Amino acid sequence: MVGIGTLIAGAVGISNIMLVIVKERTKEIGIQRAIGARPAIIVGQLLTESVFLTTIAGFIGLAFGTLVLYTVDIAVDASRAAADAEEEIFFLNPEVGLPLALAALAMLILVGLIAGLIPAMKAVKIKPIEALRHE
Repeated sequence: MVGIGTLIAGAVGISNIMLVIVKERTKEIGIQRAIGARPAIIVGQLLTESVFLTTIAGFIGLAFGTLVLYTVDIAVDASRAAADAEEEIFFLNPEVGLPLALAALAMLILVGLIAGLIPAMKAVKIKPIEALRHE
């Protein structure tokens, strides 16, 4: 449940960032549309940016999580060395396998792609004449 909540919060965050980007680039999008850019090009451009932001954030989160797990592993090893042989240890060697990490990163990229669709569709609906008047 925590993971699903985090993904939803991340999707809302990426979507808000992309909506701000569309608002800031309204004039640029209008110029692109005025000189003949197809809607697919505008959508592709914004989805690429959304996936890029999500991928970078995912890599940073994965690196931070790996660092935390490494620190916990060191702490578990230290407590196991200090503990008596009869004491039961709660968990040993916490780790996340490469397939699971790659699956999580793929899920993040998919969520970033979906989160970028709403701002991309909004950008496609911008009329070139209105966009050029936009300040």
